[in-house]
Amino acid sequence: MSDFHVVSIVQRRLPHYRVPLFIALRKSLREVGIVLRLLHGEGTKVETTKNDLGHIDWAEALPTKYFLGGKLCWQPFSHHVAGSCLVIIPQENALLANHLALFRKPAPLLAFWGHGANLQGNSQSYRERYKRWSTRRVDWYFAYTKNTVNLVVESGFPRQHTTQLNNAIDVEELQNDMASLNAAELAGLRLAFGLCDGPVGLFIGSLYSHKRIDFLLAAAEQLRAKINDFQLLVIGDGPHRRFVEAASFRHPYIRYIGARKGSEKAGALKLATIIMNPGLIGLGILDSFAAGVPIITTDCGLHSPEIAYLEPHNGVITSNDLQSYVAACARLLTNDIEHSRLSAGCKAAANLYTLPKMVENFTQGIIQAIELKN
Repeated sequence: MSDFHVVSIVQRRLPHYRVPLFIALRKSLREVGIVLRLLHGEGTKVETTKNDLGHIDWAEALPTKYFLGGKLCWQPFSHHVAGSCLVIIPQENALLANHLALFRKPAPLLAFWGHGANLQGNSQSYRERYKRWSTRRVDWYFAYTKNTVNLVVESGFPRQHTTQLNNAIDVEELQNDMASLNAAELAGLRLAFGLCDGPVGLFIGSLYSHKRIDFLLAAAEQLRAKINDFQLLVIGDGPHRRFVEAASFRHPYIRYIGARKGSEKAGALKLATIIMNPGLIGLGILDSFAAGVPIITTDCGLHSPEIAYLEPHNGVITSNDLQSYVAACARLLTNDIEHSRLSAGCKAAANLYTLPKMVENFTQGIIQAIELKN
């Protein structure tokens, strides 16, 4: 890179899990003569109650207003990014200021980063058709995964102007927590969680409709009938918590312990034989890789872009029916050779999808985008 460049990334909000990314990216870009500015607003009232917002001292606040119960967001940013050679914005139809930026670019280069589509939506809807059209209006696309790259290219965008980020979060703390647990501590956690000595299926994540909690509980019931010491451990919280609590009252082999973090989350992963998530898979797949515990899901059509990381050597995607799902879970719970093969695949994948590698991909993509106009 030559001389001095300013790149601005605009975010609707700043969740805590993104803080390590932006801190590392700023340092990486500084080393090649690029100044990173991060501009972000506040979340909706509902999002604020999650208490998951992050903070970075050098980040800049944007005025943010929501309409229609949070469905639309007005977050003007054009005059805040003056002097930037590249502005990177999230591809979200709900961000009204984005539409203006597509017609009057706030910088010589405008880029999207995102999923490439609403993966839980109707691909033929007007919203998705507009999203595909808007993709072709930017100069560069920072794609979450290889699947996102394919979606963007299918929209008519040039592949050579895309960067595959391999979206990731920092799991180093989780890995350290798992490594620090000794046998006595694990035994204590097993007792605290109410688990016996049998194989453990673990669900860990938010409890809402896209996670298909009813399917999960039905699968657990059938697995218990096949494997008499099988147990399901559920960690998380959300609107479907009541279904899990009701099932745990009826069936002692279903253990619900609420949301857990730190050493308790690490211990649950170490105690688990498999991870069961028949619904939406997102960044939680990195927990599976970090722990070396295979995850089993379904071809349910709800997954986030990170489902691209799940391959036959590190996990299982079954057809979208209960019989196939239960059979796959039972096979991994009872076949040590197959389980060991997938566990090894998980550990290998943990080295592929890391935050440092995402930062490296982001940095190289920004350099290539800037060179586009030089």
